[in-house]
Amino acid sequence: MTDQRRDLIDELAGIAPGSALDAIRSRRAVARENAQASYALLLDPKEPGDFEAGDRRAVAAFVAALHGDDAVTAHYRALLGDGGRADAIEREAERAGTSGPYGAYPPGPLSAEDRAGLHYRADAAAIAGLGERLAAGLEHAHLLVFHPRDAKAEDLGRLLSAGWTPDAIVTLSQLVSFLAFQIRAAIGLRTLARAGDAA
Repeated sequence: MTDQRRDLIDELAGIAPGSALDAIRSRRAVARENAQASYALLLDPKEPGDFEAGDRRAVAAFVAALHGDDAVTAHYRALLGDGGRADAIEREAERAGTSGPYGAYPPGPLSAEDRAGLHYRADAAAIAGLGERLAAGLEHAHLLVFHPRDAKAEDLGRLLSAGWTPDAIVTLSQLVSFLAFQIRAAIGLRTLARAGDAA
């Protein structure tokens, strides 16, 4: 993007420079800058530590596909490039696709909102193609997207057993959380832009 005041959310939402929504977002310039900085830090860090950039992009492409938005999915798929890994991520996202959220509350008044749903597990082909570590990361990302209130200590144990370090687990959770914000913001802003065009 040539305009440094704009961010990926603008691009994914289809916000035209100089439009009413562009003006509204410009009023929160710091939020816009921070969203773009978070994207850069989480997807292409200078020091990726125990969560290398290729795996970050793979998780992001998986999470984006789970949200079911074509523009977002295309952007994150493109970060992976062509090849077997991108195809494997797409396949797993199709296997893991569902709606939600799901989960169970502790017994009490909120139990009326309990809802059962798909618990994604990578199959043998996914583990062979992506590796046990990344496959476990995809499973955890699915849990955070669709079953956030079901997360338990044993889920972290699964990640540790698959080779994730505590620092990498924190970054994985931050990445999934950021993507949820970014994707929902882009979809919401795009809806507003279309409503404005129709008015």
